[in-house]
Amino acid sequence: MESQFDYDLLVELTEERGVPGYEDRVRRLVREELEPHVDRVRSDAMGNLVGTIEGSENPDYDVVAPAHMDEIGFMVRHIDDDGFIELDPLGGWDPRILRAQRVTIHADDEDLSGLIGSVPPHTLSEEEREKQPDVDDVHVDLGLDAEEVEERVSVGDLVTIDQTTDRVGEFVTGKSLDNRVSVLALIEAARRIDDPDVTIHLAATTQEEVGVRGAEALGVDLDPDLVVCLDTTVANDVPGFKGGEYVTEIGEGAGIKLKDSSVITNHKVHRRIRDVAENRDIDHQFEVLPAGGTDTAGLQRTSGATPAGAISFPTRYLHTPTESVHEDDVDAAIDLLVGVLETEDGEHDYTL
Repeated sequence: MESQFDYDLLVELTEERGVPGYEDRVRRLVREELEPHVDRVRSDAMGNLVGTIEGSENPDYDVVAPAHMDEIGFMVRHIDDDGFIELDPLGGWDPRILRAQRVTIHADDEDLSGLIGSVPPHTLSEEEREKQPDVDDVHVDLGLDAEEVEERVSVGDLVTIDQTTDRVGEFVTGKSLDNRVSVLALIEAARRIDDPDVTIHLAATTQEEVGVRGAEALGVDLDPDLVVCLDTTVANDVPGFKGGEYVTEIGEGAGIKLKDSSVITNHKVHRRIRDVAENRDIDHQFEVLPAGGTDTAGLQRTSGATPAGAISFPTRYLHTPTESVHEDDVDAAIDLLVGVLETEDGEHDYTL
């Protein structure tokens, strides 16, 4: 079955660059896509972007659907005497996957291509071969002499991994599907929802990868009555893991979050999400994530007790340049989000 989501827009979103605190390029794109479909768009001093659709029956009841738009990346922290660049991580990197990657350094007035080299293994000592990699050991080589590097690169410049987004079988794979696939869902919801009962705030948030900072600030500003968060989640249904370690499985439908290490979702909320999935025959699965957190936690208790749930996109190879989602799961999660938002009337009792 052909996918219903806007694949070309997903490619554009994932190939754009936006590390925590510097999501400007992504924010411009999201604003452009949201504006024709919402009543108003605003941004704040944290960089959060909110597109609002006013409710017709219960406009004072506010539902926030947040999805973070930042991606993991780096900041330049030092340039050594030979022109090699040392990095400070923005978000959680596994240093094992950084060797032999191409990157872009985003200087003030230009983007520079660089690479993280890996020396040939047969030139390493036994001790060097056994050493555990660390992000602090990573250096970017720009292929330029030290003097030119000093002229063109500054401490504080941003660095992102280079990767295209492609279809592989029934997958979409690339960098920053965490969490631009959820940002796509916000845009798709804005396109599809017409005249909701309650007021809906579709929020592209910032700095999630460094501690859900944008969402926490947004929760204070909006003080929502209900939160339905969107994010990717682990799909470890690959060799080396057993069933109980999968968390979710690719191709089995949208994830409905029960817990992660930062949140236990309101069980009345996740039951209603489940009911929508069942009533609309949307494939779904339950997510119990042992580690990791999302904007769900940032909004659940920032301005007092707020009923919160989350819809997740099962994703293989998270926090790598080959993050992968199944096209059917993307459709299912978007359909579920739209179903939950357009059936919310503000009359459900989520108190426990």
